[in-house]
Amino acid sequence: MTAPLPAVGESPESLVRHLAEAGRAAQRVLARLDSPAKARALHAAAAALREAEAAILAANVRDVAAGEARGLSGAMLDRLRLDAGRLAGIADAVDQVADLADPVGAVIDESTRPNGMTLARVRVPIGLIGIVYESRPNVTADAAALCLRSGNAALLRGGSEAVHSNRAIHAALVLGLEAEGIPAAAIQLVPTQDREVVGAMLTAAGLIDMIVPRGGKSLVARVQADARVPVLAHLDGICHTYIHAAAAPDKAAAIALNAKMRRTGICGAMETLLLDAQFPASQAVVAGLLDAGCELRGDARACALDARIVPAAANDWDTEYLDAILSVAVVDGIDAALDHIARHSSHHTDAIVTEDAATAERFLTEVDSAIVMHNASTQFADGGEFGLGAEIGIATGRLHARGPVALEGLTTYKWQVRGSGQTRP
Repeated sequence: MTAPLPAVGESPESLVRHLAEAGRAAQRVLARLDSPAKARALHAAAAALREAEAAILAANVRDVAAGEARGLSGAMLDRLRLDAGRLAGIADAVDQVADLADPVGAVIDESTRPNGMTLARVRVPIGLIGIVYESRPNVTADAAALCLRSGNAALLRGGSEAVHSNRAIHAALVLGLEAEGIPAAAIQLVPTQDREVVGAMLTAAGLIDMIVPRGGKSLVARVQADARVPVLAHLDGICHTYIHAAAAPDKAAAIALNAKMRRTGICGAMETLLLDAQFPASQAVVAGLLDAGCELRGDARACALDARIVPAAANDWDTEYLDAILSVAVVDGIDAALDHIARHSSHHTDAIVTEDAATAERFLTEVDSAIVMHNASTQFADGGEFGLGAEIGIATGRLHARGPVALEGLTTYKWQVRGSGQTRP
C-alpha cells in the first residue's frame, strides 16, 4: 500500500491515522521476514537509487534553486545539495546497512531459574517510527534503510526545503522494495507539507511508537515540547575540544582545524575550543584557524593570543554556530576545562587532546556526553565512522540509546520464558 493522498477536507489527524495504520500492518509483514530477505530488499533499493540518478538530481536542482531564492544559509544549502558523488554515497550507505548484522532476534542474555524455567531477553523491533526532518534529503534513504533492516516501519515527514528530492528518493526506494515483495507502506513519506501533520504525528500515541527529529534547534525543541510519543533526539551540538598542557602541538593544531573547518554545518563540528594556559603552542593553533577563514570569539586571555580574535559575548559559550565561527577560552588545567564543559556542553561530543594518558582517562570518565574522544576530531561523531552504517540520529539523552543511533538503537527487547509446566506456589 502506498501512502494515501490526503482526501479533500481530511484532517491532519485522520491522515496520520491512515498512514500509521498502513505502516503498522506493513511492520507485521517485516516482522516475519528473515535477515536475508531484508538484506535483498535493501540491495534492490540501493540499485533503484542509482538507476534513478537523473530524476533525483533534477529534483534536487529544483529544491536548491528554491532554497537560494528563499535565502537559505550556506550551511542549509550545503545540507540540501546533492551531486552524483553524494547520491552514490547515499546508495552505498543503503548497501552497507543491508550488509550489517541484523539485531532482531539476538539474545542479549539468558539464564535458567532454580525451578527449571529458562529466561532470555531477545531484541525485537520498536514498531512504527516517525522521522521528522528538515533539509537533508539523505535522511530519507538513511532512515528507510535503518528502519527496514531493524524490522521497523517508517513514517517520514521531510521539510519543504527538500520536498522534490525526498519524493524522488522515496519513489526509487519503494520501487526497489516492492520488487523484493516488501509492502510500500513499510516506508511511507507523508504526502503533504502541512505543518499541522507534524503536530498530529507528535500526538499519535498508540499509533506511532517513537519519533526521531532531525533538524535545527527550533524543530527539535518543538518535538520535545509537544510530543506525546517517546522521542529520540539531540537539541544542540555544542561540541568542545580541550587542548591539554601535554598535547602534541602539531597534533593539536591538526585536530582543532579539522574539528571546526572540515564541515562547519554538521552537529559534530567543534563549537568551543578550550586551550590550557600551560599549553605552549596556543598561538599557532588559533593562527591556523584564523588563517583558514574561521572567526574566533574569545575570552580576555584568548584575545591576547592574536589581535584578530574578537571578544566573546556571554551567549557565545552556549551557541551552536554551524558556521565558520568558534568560541575560544583559555582555562587553568583539567579541572577548569571539566567545569566549563559541564556548564556549557550539550552532551553531544567532547574531546581532549593530550599525550598524558591519566588525564585523558579522567576526561573520558568524567565528561557526561554521549560521545567523548581522546586525540581525535569531533567530526568523527557519525554512525558511519563508528562502523554502524548510516545513522538515524545522535541521541544525547540517558535512556534507551545514546550517541549515533543505528540498528541496535532501533530495537527494544522482550522476555521469552520457557517452562515445562511450572506453577508459582
